Amino acid sequence: MMRLCPVPLIAIAALPLAACASDTANYPSLARRDVERSAEMPAPSPALSADAGPDAALTARLAGLVSAARSAQQRFVEARTRAERGVAAGAGSVPGSESWALASMALAGLETSRSDAMIALADLDALYVNARVGGGDGANAIATARNEVSALVSEQDRIVAELRGQLGV
Repeated sequence: MMRLCPVPLIAIAALPLAACASDTANYPSLARRDVERSAEMPAPSPALSADAGPDAALTARLAGLVSAARSAQQRFVEARTRAERGVAAGAGSVPGSESWALASMALAGLETSRSDAMIALADLDALYVNARVGGGDGANAIATARNEVSALVSEQDRIVAELRGQLGV
């Protein structure tokens, strides 16, 4: 049988805190002082808030990544027709059957066609993080390029998921 302590544990745990709070002669109060109430907040550092824009090398890199994503989008659009036909022919078939295998291969080809867009998005993510964390220039331009490529990849993801659902994968 367990005996209850006459003094609750919470009271015992609070005693050291109370002792610290009562020794104002040796320790200053943590209360807000008048000078702290009236102090103005400093203006943000221009290095942290301003985006000087990308230099020529970054501009060229961004254009190359967006171009790679657009090329991948074109390949995706071309592969989509084949994948849709394959999935339509294999929908409802038994997994492992020839029609199911052909549909799965068409779907895999569609997923492969978007890999360059995903690589471009990953590179843009890395550039953006480096610009934001490292204080580099061009974060706004990187974000614009990243948003465009991200929209392409999101649409591709939606289409692949829809086709996977039709195939039952």
